[in-house]
Amino acid sequence: MKIFAYGIREDELPALAEWKNENPTVAVDYSTGPVTAETAKLAAGADSIVALQESPFTKEAFAALSDLGIKNLSVRNVGTENIDFEAAKEFDFNISNVPVYSPSAVAEYAMIQLSRALRRTKPMDAKVAKHDLRWAPTIGREMRMQTFGVIGTGNIGRQAIKILQGFGAKVIAYDKFQNKDIQAEGLYVDSLDELYAQADAITLHVPGVPENVNMINKDSIAKMKDGVVIVNVSRGNLVNTDDLIAALDSGKVSDVALDVYEGEVGIFNKDWTDKDFSDDRLADLITRDNVYLTPHTAFYTTNAINEMIRQSFDAAVAFAKGEEPTIAIKF
Repeated sequence: MKIFAYGIREDELPALAEWKNENPTVAVDYSTGPVTAETAKLAAGADSIVALQESPFTKEAFAALSDLGIKNLSVRNVGTENIDFEAAKEFDFNISNVPVYSPSAVAEYAMIQLSRALRRTKPMDAKVAKHDLRWAPTIGREMRMQTFGVIGTGNIGRQAIKILQGFGAKVIAYDKFQNKDIQAEGLYVDSLDELYAQADAITLHVPGVPENVNMINKDSIAKMKDGVVIVNVSRGNLVNTDDLIAALDSGKVSDVALDVYEGEVGIFNKDWTDKDFSDDRLADLITRDNVYLTPHTAFYTTNAINEMIRQSFDAAVAFAKGEEPTIAIKF
């Protein structure tokens, strides 16, 4: 059996080596680039491919893989927005993703960034770096005294709720698809408008599906408390960036933590040292002392990387054996 992997990064190599040692009968080869119609030939002879990329999985790529007799794709991440499922169906592909690799990693990161925003660590760190050791005016707020609105109560949202409750904070939540445990705790409100009106800080844990695109916009922000804090570690397209910047300018939004950005593809995970950004809005956000921006790193822990490799390669093996892995996507 042979598996070919695309987009392998250096930080994934230890996990890949460990998986190969545990599966000595499986031949594994890889490239560092994405799967495209042109690079499909690299996988010739493979039974399955494993991939992780921001660029689209196109119809042309599926056609080229199909011509090589390859019908199995396992992606090493959660998101599938860049997969042309109509083409995958046309060429009779099996596809899996890794829906749960480390909810705690993302939830912990979101709450760390939220607490940093409330305690205003970015301007305080900047002051200390200049040897300005005065307290004022960099005063913060206590977690336990806030009402936190959690939008989305899937695996990550529920972990975020547990962390917030550990601080002794009041938590309210909204999800179209309610979780029975959160329901039993009585945390759900009936509408997003109700959550917006009550929350001192809002954290987003929903997918970037069409109905959620730009859910944070000038109209929804207008319904929020003055001085609200917004955290988005989910998908960049959830937030209308222009409306967010206007709300920061007016003070309606006091602080924001962003680990995702609607124009991040082609910008994040690249070294821009001493280079100009191609995106003026992003450059503007980074310079603000009330914006905590990171390049889609909430998931980025050793445990998460290990799980992404293990689960995706295990699924690729299952597909090659004619089996259906538990993480296979129905489409």
